[in-house]
Amino acid sequence: MRLLDAAGIAYRTQEYEVDENDLSGVHVAQQIGEDPDMVFKTLVLKGEKTGYLVCCIPVAEELDLKKAAKAAGDKKVEMLPMKELLPTTGYIRGGCSPIGMKKKFPTYIEETAMLFDEIAVSAGVRGAQIILNPEDLRKYVGAEFCPLTQ
Repeated sequence: MRLLDAAGIAYRTQEYEVDENDLSGVHVAQQIGEDPDMVFKTLVLKGEKTGYLVCCIPVAEELDLKKAAKAAGDKKVEMLPMKELLPTTGYIRGGCSPIGMKKKFPTYIEETAMLFDEIAVSAGVRGAQIILNPEDLRKYVGAEFCPLTQ
């Protein structure tokens, strides 16, 4: 949030109750009273040649690894093992945000984000979401909109 404030980007936050038994994004969308299509999860992957990349997709959708690889210009990508998430990004599972990672990684946002005035992404901790304009997010993290889901 400090980074968005410093960049002059408008956003709002929404807190929710963390349920350790249900860390699903659909549960988060229900908790904050938003359409699961506009609540995005942040996934970190590693490309065969291109290295780390970040994909943001709607919480109820599944990432298509072939589409993610194509977006990244790689032949093959795979999900980052959970134990590597914190040292790589500075974030834990359920609290991974495309904003403010330890390093700047190529970022891709599912193109359906453009259909909404606002989308929600993790605020970087479990229990909080940042809701902002998808174009503002795209510009801030240097992302591309592209097809990423199955």
